[in-house]
Amino acid sequence: MARPPDPGLGTLSTALVIVLVGAFARNVIGRRFLQRLEGYLLLVPVFRTIYAPVKQLVVAFSPDNEYGFKKVALIEDAKRGFALGFLTREFTVDRGRGPERLVAVYVPTNHLYLGDIAICERERVTFPDISVEEGIRIFLTGGMAMPQRMQSGNE
Repeated sequence: MARPPDPGLGTLSTALVIVLVGAFARNVIGRRFLQRLEGYLLLVPVFRTIYAPVKQLVVAFSPDNEYGFKKVALIEDAKRGFALGFLTREFTVDRGRGPERLVAVYVPTNHLYLGDIAICERERVTFPDISVEEGIRIFLTGGMAMPQRMQSGNE
């Protein structure tokens, strides 16, 4: 009679594979290999349409990424009240009246991976003293992790 598999062996082997791939990806040769593999996979049309946006979203949440969420933003919206989101970009637009300072704020609507992009005047946005990590926690808990008191951290 065959012996049943040991309980927890799948979890242990999965954790071991993740650690080994992480260690491999940290060195120069491993990083180059994974970049080349990613380049080949991006040639596959279906993979490219799914993988590229997912990777951008994951990179956006990385705290050491210069292209990710910059800080938590609070926008006053006449229709909805206040909207909490993440500053993604500051830029200027010239509509014939001189350059206007605008910001792009990602406002999640369903967990974190779906949302709206609000583009508005820089003056309409305040930046509470909440870290991006705390902002993510607020969205994931449906607002239950919101601090009792926020201070504006505007520059």
